[in-house]
Amino acid sequence: MRNFLLFLLGLAVIAAIVMRVRYGGGEPYPDLSTPPLLEAAALEEVLSYPEPVGNVAVNSEGRLFFTVHPESRPQGNKLLEWVDGAAVPFPNGTLQPRLFDTVLGLVVDDQNRLWTIDNGNHGFGSVRLLAFSLDDGSVLHDHTFSEDIAPAGSFLQDLQVTRDGKTVFVADASVWRQKPALIVYDVETGSARRVLESHPSVSPQNYLIRNPLREMKFVGGIVNLKTGVDGIALDARNDWLYFAAINNSELFRIPVRHLTDPALPARELEKEIERFSSKPLSDGLSTDRDGNVYITDVEHGAVFIVGQDRELATLIRSPAIRWADGLSFGPDGWLYISDSAIPELVLRSKDYIRARGPYQIFRVKPGHLGVPGK
Repeated sequence: MRNFLLFLLGLAVIAAIVMRVRYGGGEPYPDLSTPPLLEAAALEEVLSYPEPVGNVAVNSEGRLFFTVHPESRPQGNKLLEWVDGAAVPFPNGTLQPRLFDTVLGLVVDDQNRLWTIDNGNHGFGSVRLLAFSLDDGSVLHDHTFSEDIAPAGSFLQDLQVTRDGKTVFVADASVWRQKPALIVYDVETGSARRVLESHPSVSPQNYLIRNPLREMKFVGGIVNLKTGVDGIALDARNDWLYFAAINNSELFRIPVRHLTDPALPARELEKEIERFSSKPLSDGLSTDRDGNVYITDVEHGAVFIVGQDRELATLIRSPAIRWADGLSFGPDGWLYISDSAIPELVLRSKDYIRARGPYQIFRVKPGHLGVPGK
């Protein structure tokens, strides 16, 4: 018995070492904040919900949709529309169990379709892309990604759709597999490609996220949250796709015409990546019609803005924001911010998560017009 216990202890030590090497470590990241361009009072609360909010999308008519964050392990409705001060399941509560498992990312395209991406429990289930008509809630497109596109350990969680509605880009943050990539999906043919897998531009660097609520390390510090490419955003003309990994100091972009060219060799595609600017440790991205890029700051409850001069500035910062997650422009120049409060969710009990509610979506007017839904 003693030898058996020593054997188990040895296995535990080896497992801890492997976990530490693969997922541990991390240096503090510098605070890049500048004096905010807007006062904290400019931040408006749009809605409050008892369960953690995931991502948000607001169409040109002001219809607001949001997901319940899958890391909170929700049991009820997972995609909702905010209607007259109440959360209403979309398309309806009856269909939700058949449509959604771990849905997170969503976006409204120029055809007024709502697209969602379901990561299938980090790739261990069905990773599913859906598009809904906002006129009647019907399913217009339904695709389940194959295992070579969305393998076990993947985390497909943010998406963008080109203006013509023919191409969908999806970010695989690959939290556990640690092989992040971009997915290029052709709507007409139903074919998909993984590109830039494990390239430095989509991969996390050795930084530890220090949120005021919690340093993002777990299991006694053995495992730290190190996440690959998360936020992605198309510019208004669809010339560029901007992208960034959470634990990475840089924002990158790549020409859409090269990203959608299946004949371009991988090494040639990598040559087209352009470092755009520095950034905070971030989650969601968005752009406006003037070419500015908006970047959330998950350590300081803030949103940054970077223009074509590539100078980074704090747009707004507020202690009310626990984890600035998804971004979406709505009508009249409002930028909507989903606050997923990630430090309150990861490896927390349902009772703990419930007690830290409610959870919010905010909005702010940056002074520039964006493309609604994006």
